[in-house]
Amino acid sequence: MPRIPLSWLGEHVELPAGLTAEQLAADLVRVGLEEEAIHAAAVTGPLVVGRVVERTPEPQKNGKTINWCRVDVGDEHNEVAEDGTRGPRGIVCGAHNFDVGDHVVVALPGAVLPGPFPIASRKTYGHVSDGMICSARELGLGEDHSGIIVLSELGLDAPVGTDARELLGLGEEVLEINVTPDRGYCFSMRGVAREYAHSTGAAFTDPGLPEPVDERPAGFAVEIEDDAPIHGVPGADRFVAQVVRGVRAHDPSPAWLQRRLQQAGMRPISLAVDVTNYVMLDLGQPLHAYDLATLAEPIVVRRARPGETIRTLDDQVRTLDPQDLLITDSPDGRGSRPIGLAAVMGGGETEVGPTTSDLLIEAAHFDPVSVARTARRHRLPSEASKRFERGVDPRLPRVAVQRVVDLLVEHGGGTADVALTDVDRTTPVASFEFDLEQPGRLVGVPYTHDEVRSVLTEIGCEVRDVRPGVVAVTPPTWRPDLTTGVDLVEEVARLRGYDAIPSVVPPAPAGLGLTWEQRARRGIADSLAESGLVEVLSYPFVSTEQLDALALPQDDERRRAVRLVNPLSDAQPFMRTDLLVTLLDTARRNVARGNVDVCVFEVGLVTRPGAGAGAAVSLPGGARPSQEDLAALEAAVPPQPRHVAGVLAGRVEPAGVWGAGRRADHGDAIAAVQRVAQVAGLEVRLVADGARAPWHPGRCARVETADGAVLGWAGELHPNVVAAHDLPARAAAFELDLDALLAAAPREARQARGVSTFPVAKEDVALVVPSGVPAADVLDAVRTGAGASAAGDVVEDVRLFDVYEGDQVAPGHRSLAFSLRLRADDRTLTAAETAGVREAVVAEAGARFGATLRA
Repeated sequence: MPRIPLSWLGEHVELPAGLTAEQLAADLVRVGLEEEAIHAAAVTGPLVVGRVVERTPEPQKNGKTINWCRVDVGDEHNEVAEDGTRGPRGIVCGAHNFDVGDHVVVALPGAVLPGPFPIASRKTYGHVSDGMICSARELGLGEDHSGIIVLSELGLDAPVGTDARELLGLGEEVLEINVTPDRGYCFSMRGVAREYAHSTGAAFTDPGLPEPVDERPAGFAVEIEDDAPIHGVPGADRFVAQVVRGVRAHDPSPAWLQRRLQQAGMRPISLAVDVTNYVMLDLGQPLHAYDLATLAEPIVVRRARPGETIRTLDDQVRTLDPQDLLITDSPDGRGSRPIGLAAVMGGGETEVGPTTSDLLIEAAHFDPVSVARTARRHRLPSEASKRFERGVDPRLPRVAVQRVVDLLVEHGGGTADVALTDVDRTTPVASFEFDLEQPGRLVGVPYTHDEVRSVLTEIGCEVRDVRPGVVAVTPPTWRPDLTTGVDLVEEVARLRGYDAIPSVVPPAPAGLGLTWEQRARRGIADSLAESGLVEVLSYPFVSTEQLDALALPQDDERRRAVRLVNPLSDAQPFMRTDLLVTLLDTARRNVARGNVDVCVFEVGLVTRPGAGAGAAVSLPGGARPSQEDLAALEAAVPPQPRHVAGVLAGRVEPAGVWGAGRRADHGDAIAAVQRVAQVAGLEVRLVADGARAPWHPGRCARVETADGAVLGWAGELHPNVVAAHDLPARAAAFELDLDALLAAAPREARQARGVSTFPVAKEDVALVVPSGVPAADVLDAVRTGAGASAAGDVVEDVRLFDVYEGDQVAPGHRSLAFSLRLRADDRTLTAAETAGVREAVVAEAGARFGATLRA
């Protein structure tokens, strides 16, 4: 994000006296530039100019020689003697590059230097050092800590006692702002100054105008060759270059320039690099400096050839893609050697080094799409690519080159060639018609025609009357985002003030509300949350490794996933095909951060492409697709059903004085499924299923409708899956196709059952059945038998509370004990009636499975 030092901004726009970063942020937010952060002054407290009046070298036992100095820091700050007179302060200093009479920078007790490093009086080397004489590094002005700052060497002169923070720009706050992608021109002081002028009406001076138009002899040969333009747009349409000779290119840049770069968040490197960075930050035009001695004419701007490589400035060798736009020179034939990824990063072979004295300064204009794809393809974001991706003013290259050349000559010596290269293939900005009534219609504020014209002129547009109420608008070259009428409507609303737009709440039309499906989904989510699960939202992007962690077979349909052409992360290029793949990752992240008892659920979409599904058609930008194109695009969209899934790991009941608590198991996952089905009003069947990853083969239930349609699965996770996600042992999970479940659920309103005022009766039944009979089937028989008893349908609840296998039952059998709660609506059940229910249950289970009552 751009950082804005106020003093730098003030070179382009008139700022009021006493303007603070906080007030600047408030002014800029009115025109859509939001505050990201305010960076405090680098130095706080007293930092003053001092004059060395005495310096006494004192050798020490450790072989080091220190200087005992007396420094005059002005009457206001000098030391007060016992008789009330003021005199120079005593300061111990270990540096030796200064002498008596030099003006230096002194941090007095109470100052805080970058670090933070507070300054206080302290006893050292047998003296009380009452302050510190500062080096550049100690003040955050550079890396040099070997010597003291002598102001005369920096070309500065100030009286003793002067505030050095203001002199060196160390007491200045810096505002960091957030710039939206369509406002790329605000990645520069020029752009932000313009926006401040829009907000406050302050006088603005454009440093990018006027563009030089004088004729120059042809300079270093440059050719633009683009045989494979992306989306029909050439990769480069302007290239400006000029030679500067005899420059001390590797010298440090001036202190003021270094300080500005640091305030903007950049590290000073050398004069040539710092100057190009400074002009880029000031104007918004990225530049590059080449060591002229390493270049061979002509420079050719072209696309990469298959198999080509380049060593970039970060010393990485990169294999190039045929769509990469390159800067090349010609040591072994025309355009034979890549020397830079255009608008992204330069090459190492032409880098400015310690021996460089002759430079070629380049500024160009490149296609934003080409730059963005190259930067992402090589994972190489840079300050240059960040600006070119958002659009750079094509009229800036010659202005920027001239600024760099002037700064190099002024601070590095040398001379600039009169010759200049300017390959200009830019086209004029296209104009379009604009209805002056459109802003009022869309925004709801009655803007007058004069107001709209005024805004368009203010942002740099040329406005020409076409017919009454309609004008032809030519946007300025620095605003490539202004291409249609609605873009201008946004500008009118922005500059006339969003606060001037009234809030009008539309009336809610009667008779509408949530659909049945929406109410059911909300009810299901509420019910799961009430049962103790926490709803989460995970990103739907996954990797092959995440699918492997679920132990899915290679032919599993869930491995058939949609691959994104332009994923947010190359590490996760696929769309998820079920919820558990991302939900388990969420549970793992919680456990890794110490939350070992995790019960989470998610309701979300999954993407299920069919077998042999092709890729979606790629449509060109900037034009409305035809109906056939839209139909083909819609046909390529894969089904995206909505699922509900949950993961339960660790304890579902905490330990305490009441006991050891209880760990989550497959029963909790199945109970959650039954709760979902109950809220939807659908009777589901649970069938043992031992062949579904990622569940345990012996503790997994398939969830079906009454007619056998599969809705999902629930149970304990496979131990290998648990280990792959670092979850607590015996973790459980469920996943249901929520769309299919709701489609199968009855839509008619359900009649609530009245609450009986009669007492409940309890019966426990223990049935001995063959071990292979599922408990769910026996439970169904118990419910059926109880409901068919002579007492009528008096069953309020049936629960399985015990499973026993052992010596007290026959081999190959087990005992299933059920608890029945019985209650009638109109009477108190008699002992005979409850006994009859018990007998009916035993009879039904006996008829189905040969069950007998356990003795």
